[in-house]
Amino acid sequence: MIKTVNVSAVLDEGRWTGYQMLLIAGTALTIILDGIDNQLLPNAVPKLMAEWHQDRTAFNSALATGPFGMMLGGAIGGLLGDRLGRRTALLGSVLTFAALTLAVAWAHSITTLALLRFLAGIGLGGAMPNAAALASEYAPRRQRPYAVTLTIVCIPLGGVVAAQLAGATIEQYGWASLFIACGGASIVLGALLFFVLPESPRYLARDQHRWPELTRLMNRMGHPVPSDAVFVETAVEPETRSRVPLATVFAPVYLRDTVLLCAAFFFCLMVNYIGIQLIPVVFTSAGFTRPAANHVLAMFNYGGVAGAILGAVIIRYWGSRRTMVGMSALAVLVGLGLARMPVVAPASIVLMGMVILGGGLLNGVQTTMYALATHVYPTSVRGTGVGTAVAFGRIGNVLAAYVGNEALTLGRNAGYFASWAVGMALVLLTLAAITRHIPRARDQYVAAAAAV
Repeated sequence: MIKTVNVSAVLDEGRWTGYQMLLIAGTALTIILDGIDNQLLPNAVPKLMAEWHQDRTAFNSALATGPFGMMLGGAIGGLLGDRLGRRTALLGSVLTFAALTLAVAWAHSITTLALLRFLAGIGLGGAMPNAAALASEYAPRRQRPYAVTLTIVCIPLGGVVAAQLAGATIEQYGWASLFIACGGASIVLGALLFFVLPESPRYLARDQHRWPELTRLMNRMGHPVPSDAVFVETAVEPETRSRVPLATVFAPVYLRDTVLLCAAFFFCLMVNYIGIQLIPVVFTSAGFTRPAANHVLAMFNYGGVAGAILGAVIIRYWGSRRTMVGMSALAVLVGLGLARMPVVAPASIVLMGMVILGGGLLNGVQTTMYALATHVYPTSVRGTGVGTAVAFGRIGNVLAAYVGNEALTLGRNAGYFASWAVGMALVLLTLAAITRHIPRARDQYVAAAAAV
């Protein structure tokens, strides 16, 4: 007897198996690699300034072209993920940025450095929307915000690795060693993941020719289905079936949330990268050694890891609106507090605590924003929806080096940290206006029971 299997229903309401957790871990590894490669250049800039006899503003273009490539990569990667598969687009992006990061080790001018970072940025930008979509589609609905956040939290975790490696290797082995080690390791790990990560089961359900592959995957996930099963995917909403994905995310039903998500990503990524790109420069200019400044950036990212995990946990109890708006409000206060504090070496406990708290709040809002974006859109356009929001956000990422340097020039350290507060106030306003926020886990259970 042929059995019809609703893939979305089985996964959304099914149990959370160990194999699914392993798949989330594999997806998260790609984002660790992304976070490492994304933050290598900010850690290397102080050394490059000394070796190439340039001031900090000379590296604005090199710092900005990477995010510009990520803007293009986010849009292209999301579309490719919806058309070719999340896994294919994700791992193709990883190998792209890994190879180009390795090539940076042989750059001898700012122009070459900027070009290579732009091309690597295309791969970096393409990885994140597909990782978010893949993680969300491996997990049950009640675990989805947690799974996506634990994946995207690996951006600051990768930043921690990059900062610690920079502090340990640049002074002894030179800045090029950092790009050789990280680019080479990313190529090897990205190639290995081709043999580990399967395609999204929800994506496979859309292609009848791949149903045997889906049958094997569902059985391995602990959701037994017969070999002659017929699969349906009800998460593909009727209004999305006849449209191209990009038109759908700007259709009237999604337009408001798409615009607000784009604005929230714009301001949040700008503030995060004002921190990531310029913390080493700000602290070396204040008299810190280069390893000590790299350590400050590592502490910022450690805070980011903790903040993102805590945000994902709180969302289960409060929902995303109160959690994300509350974290944004606290981030405004931290930015204003840092603007009033002197930055002098060695760093006081209070200063480092505020940097860690700031990193936790900024990264916590940014990473949970990916979970919110995957919640807004259905499976058929999820990669495109997330990719569009992130791609628009990368415009803020591109402008971060210019805005941060201008704030530093006009207001010195106080102006620099005040820019954090202004940006997060705008994030707060846009997040508060989004309509499709993630409900509390308790409300999801009630809704599921009512549907049954």
